[in-house]
Amino acid sequence: MSAYQLQPVAAEDLDALFQLRMEALRPSLERLGRYDLARSRERFQTLFDPATMRHICRGSERVGFLMLHTPPTEPAVLRLEQLYLQPAAQSQGIGAWVLSWAKDQARRAGRDLSLSALKLSDANRFYLRHGFKAVGESEFDIDYLWRLPVVGEEARLAQVPDGIAPVWSGVQGKRTGRE
Repeated sequence: MSAYQLQPVAAEDLDALFQLRMEALRPSLERLGRYDLARSRERFQTLFDPATMRHICRGSERVGFLMLHTPPTEPAVLRLEQLYLQPAAQSQGIGAWVLSWAKDQARRAGRDLSLSALKLSDANRFYLRHGFKAVGESEFDIDYLWRLPVVGEEARLAQVPDGIAPVWSGVQGKRTGRE
């Protein structure tokens, strides 16, 4: 059994989640010169959707939250719209556990997994380390995609030693979970 679990988010969690988000996001926003509490709150309220969000818990302690959904404009992907951990809970394997869970959800749905991160955020290295590839860029964000592996590719990639980037063979094949 994992030391971590996900719990439902309720409408009354909005303020607490906004505070956690700002605590986690503030250093990155300040590096970009984009820290604006009012704009951040407005954006968060627009995105807030308890049905697609989960608290990230370590034991009974809430240490973060995520939002995973299917964007109406991109039905072929699952989107990890938000993933925030309290600064004191970062670099402890919790984010890796969440990404593993999200990738499992993508595998079960037969979809790729997308997300974005602020350009000067430390999260960029984290997502690259966990198999995401940069696929786009805007003024402030980098867009990432984790592709659902081709059948048999996961087993081959599992044999690649840590720290060595896999070389794709270019072999065409059916993607896991897709017909």
